[in-house]
Amino acid sequence: MTLIVYKSGLAMPALSHEDLSALRASLSRLLADRSALPDVRRIMDGREGYDAALWAELAAIGLLGLVIPEEYGGAGAGPVELELIMEDAGAALLCAPFLSSAVLSAELVRRLDDADVAGRILPGLAAGSLIAAAALTGPRGCWTPDGVAAIASGDGESWRLDGEAAFAIHGHVADVLLVAARSADRIDVFEVDPGARGLSRALLPTFDRTLRLASLRFDGAAARRIGKAGRGWQAIEAALDLARVALAGEQAGAGQHVLSFTVDYARTRIQFGRPIGSFQAIKHMAADLFLESESAISAARYAAAQLAAAAPDARAAVELAGFACSDAFVKICADAIQMHGGIAFTWDHPAHLYLRRARADAQLFGAPAFHRDRYLRELETAHG
Repeated sequence: MTLIVYKSGLAMPALSHEDLSALRASLSRLLADRSALPDVRRIMDGREGYDAALWAELAAIGLLGLVIPEEYGGAGAGPVELELIMEDAGAALLCAPFLSSAVLSAELVRRLDDADVAGRILPGLAAGSLIAAAALTGPRGCWTPDGVAAIASGDGESWRLDGEAAFAIHGHVADVLLVAARSADRIDVFEVDPGARGLSRALLPTFDRTLRLASLRFDGAAARRIGKAGRGWQAIEAALDLARVALAGEQAGAGQHVLSFTVDYARTRIQFGRPIGSFQAIKHMAADLFLESESAISAARYAAAQLAAAAPDARAAVELAGFACSDAFVKICADAIQMHGGIAFTWDHPAHLYLRRARADAQLFGAPAFHRDRYLRELETAHG
């Protein structure tokens, strides 16, 4: 089902229009030079899943500190700017721990309201000298409090973790590990040293080779609780909201890019003496995908605006983007492959890389059905 979301009511961005335009232009040049498809293929074949030199350049243009407060070396931007940046990153299939470190982990640290931890971690994240990963769910991957499988025991400054956390994006290379764990009847966030005894990290198999996910196993690993006791899930949910907006932006931008190169192909591919774009069936498919693409962009930008404005329906807007952008991205990529014909099924063509990213993104931070259910619950609450 195609869903159109009205684009009005965008929140005022924290960055000026000129600064944001300059940042996006710098990012576009950098991605064209260092993250073209040959680079993507090279990076995705490596174990680390990112290019350290590209990561340093992303830091140099200020991208890694985009949503980090200015007092910690960041730009102090918000969801509106982040969503637009993620559209550009998604179009280029950026292979980097940006979503994990510069968005989810950075926002989680900020939301925990622990000045000592923020002062120790956030400047390094903004500078690119530290990479952080947040392990917020267990093997079930349900992204709810019930899904937290790591167990914390101890008190004060002395804590130990047991159990497992999973689906930590780029968790295998992170310098900072932020782990959700339960103790008694509450969930807190713990910082774990990647070299701690009793911790083991393993890469998980992924359908999308541009994505790295890790599982963390704890056997009495030493940990430090950060943030206020019992406030962990509240901070996690707020960080996930921002990460979901960023993911929606990635999906919308990537989907738009796939549609663009597919339409270009339809205009130039000659069959039976005519461009295939002149065939009625292809025209109808392209028109449907245009609606899907525009709907995804609208949903992602509306969610960003509502979250930035702390609007009463912000959570509903985020959940709507969670399923609308996922579904649109998958459909655009699947139909684009059909429109390309046999060439799109070859390893050398980029269409299948975007389809793999679409399928993987659709499961990050909750599948579309998960977001639909939460969206309906938000509507029920809002309307009594």
